[in-house]
Amino acid sequence: MFTGIIEETGRVAAFVRGPDSWQLQIAAELLLSDVKLGDSVAVNGCCLTVVKFDSAHLWFDVLEETRRLTNFALIAPGAMVNLERSLRADSRLGGHFVSGHIDTLGRVEVFEPRGKDHYLKVAVPAGFSLYLVYKGSVAIDGISLTVADAAGDSFAVWLIPHTLAATNLRSKKAGDVVNLEFDLLAKYVEKITTSRPT
Repeated sequence: MFTGIIEETGRVAAFVRGPDSWQLQIAAELLLSDVKLGDSVAVNGCCLTVVKFDSAHLWFDVLEETRRLTNFALIAPGAMVNLERSLRADSRLGGHFVSGHIDTLGRVEVFEPRGKDHYLKVAVPAGFSLYLVYKGSVAIDGISLTVADAAGDSFAVWLIPHTLAATNLRSKKAGDVVNLEFDLLAKYVEKITTSRPT
């Protein structure tokens, strides 16, 4: 479980197909201070397991299914990724509950400065807009954000300067693909209401 508060941005050092899985190597700094084998780390919002580390890098196994269903299929060496360690029981919950399980991919439609803030509009595949509500929560590449507008098959958020400085969103542009995870409560409510006999 995560909060969607990004701790640092890492850089993809390598992403290659191995004999049993894809091998993702990420250059990092902060997360290496107390990392252990088997730790869970959200990489662009996707929960992965640390399988190896050294003084400058983390390694993860990535299944073909994970690569196919996330924006990992599009990352290459040098790409900036958001990193967050799993939530500790004694930590502050600054964002919202994020499971690290990507629901779908979104595509950036608009990303532009408006005054001192930045406006980001993301298109979602048909059928996913029911999870988006005004002032609700959404995770974009693992970042906990508040929905400012939800209409049709798209939604918008406003970004403060700190979010741009602390995450990979500063490198995004129209047409880019982002990982989306919708609020857990919305998905449970849908399951309960659609499973009840009429």
